[in-house]
Amino acid sequence: MGQYAAPLRDMQFVLHELLNVEAEIKQMPKHADLDADTINAVLEEAGKFCSEVLFPLNQSGDQEGCTYVGDGVVTTPKGFKEAYKQYVEAGWPALGCDPEYGGQGLPAFVNNALYEMLNSANQAWTMYPGLSHGAYECLHAHGTPELQQVYLPKLVSGTWTGTMCLTEPHCGTDLGILRTKAEPNSDGSYAISGTKIFISSGEHDLADNIVHLVLARLPDAPKGTKGISLFIVPKFVPNQAGEAGERNGVKCGSIEHKMGIHGNATCVINLDNAKGWLVGEPNKGLSAMFVMMNAARLGVGMQSLGLTEVAYQNSLTYAKERLQMRSLTGPKAPEKAADPIIVHPDVRRMLLTQKAYAEGARAFSYWSALHIDKELSHEDEAARKEAADLVALLTPILKAFLSDNAFEGTNHAMQIYGGHGFIAEWGMEQYVRDARINMIYEGTNAIQALDLLGRKILGDMGAKMKKFGALVTAFVEAEGIKPEMQEFVNPLADIGDKVQKLTMEIGMKAMQNQDEVGAAAVPYLRTVGHLVFSYFWARMARIALDKEASGDPFYKAKLATARFYFAKLLPETAMTIRQARAGSKSLMDVEESLF
Repeated sequence: MGQYAAPLRDMQFVLHELLNVEAEIKQMPKHADLDADTINAVLEEAGKFCSEVLFPLNQSGDQEGCTYVGDGVVTTPKGFKEAYKQYVEAGWPALGCDPEYGGQGLPAFVNNALYEMLNSANQAWTMYPGLSHGAYECLHAHGTPELQQVYLPKLVSGTWTGTMCLTEPHCGTDLGILRTKAEPNSDGSYAISGTKIFISSGEHDLADNIVHLVLARLPDAPKGTKGISLFIVPKFVPNQAGEAGERNGVKCGSIEHKMGIHGNATCVINLDNAKGWLVGEPNKGLSAMFVMMNAARLGVGMQSLGLTEVAYQNSLTYAKERLQMRSLTGPKAPEKAADPIIVHPDVRRMLLTQKAYAEGARAFSYWSALHIDKELSHEDEAARKEAADLVALLTPILKAFLSDNAFEGTNHAMQIYGGHGFIAEWGMEQYVRDARINMIYEGTNAIQALDLLGRKILGDMGAKMKKFGALVTAFVEAEGIKPEMQEFVNPLADIGDKVQKLTMEIGMKAMQNQDEVGAAAVPYLRTVGHLVFSYFWARMARIALDKEASGDPFYKAKLATARFYFAKLLPETAMTIRQARAGSKSLMDVEESLF
């Protein structure tokens, strides 16, 4: 069945030693009274819930899956409903929400840490409250006061859950060709008709009501993405008292039979003159929905970190216990029939890859969440703008780089377990299957790469990228002269210089041929992802060096992992840079008949 324990020591290291969040939030008036002890206490309690309540349901939930009973009714696996009730009663849905609607008002970085643990324990279950939080954020940003008063308290409390209904059978990611229609009613609502597919958490038995955020077209709307509006379409229309009332014309037609995340219902949603209300401005629904889409992309990053962490924990335990063969340099456990497999170099390579990617992702994602807090709450307008630009730049990296790494990390877990990794009862093959969807949904990783290179970097002539580059440069200039930091700063400076040159080269090529962007985007994102990780690993190494003398083995381990990252993982960029520079010719000159 495996095991999971919240990595509280490393979480606290990132929050308090790397990011110094207690000092940072002093610049955010609504969070200024929060202290480290409170943050730690919240995370400790969350860790208990995740390991004791959610984790035991992960494997059984995968094996049972969701069931389409018929007539739009879906049931979740045994124990899911009871776990959700405990989650709601403990107040976890409200953690990062506005107190005006019943929330606890804690910063995004605390909520982010909660979701790491939830996803390690049970990604499929976590998608139900995760999408609800995204719906909350969208309505909080763009809903009318009337809609906010009706729906936000229910979403904040967890009494109702939310979904995002974007794609349709014929359009996939190309939302500009969606066909769902919205006809105005005389009472100010709209009649929504159409079919949506791949709707995670689209139907279930966990909550009293499900709030769908639906993209649709108004009559005479412009073609393409400029003609998309956003509507809130509840499963049950709220009555005068604000409770779930009459059944709406929105129903689950079926659920998908999937490779992974079996415990989450992926639904076909049919809308037949369903009553809905406009969210945001007409024909500007995609920009409003991007609040939820960006939240979901950050959420996928946390799903990927969660899976990388739990896969590492189980791999490490197994590698220390599993006996097989002798060390190449002689027996390490001569009293036993064979040595534990952790003595073998390649097993160590896989374990350290998992560890480096998990701890690098934790630093990066928590830093990103802190910058979301700065964007929303910092008292200085310039600081808010700076944070917003950095979050916009790095969101596609957080989604794509972390999910790529999670798939590699979970595959390593299966490999470390050997033949047992291929057997369902050990649980590793589930992590591989669950991790694979993270590279696809919320915009495939190739789409994230196009967003990064085409829109976020070339689209503003590198202005946002220069802001992150300034952080790297400042660190290199401050630490580069110190002998003990050479092994970390020199490769960081080198990859920073190479990314700058690569970006300019691709930008020049793209002026002549836009296919150059498409050909370079995926290896380019991998390259920039490593630049980001190099920056955080160098910063963590600095802290570990400063505290190594304390004798705490935590810092010794952090330094060892940093050295492994720079020696064994960063060199991937030698390949990805060459791939990005290779251009589009070898791809686009191949005639279709030759495939």
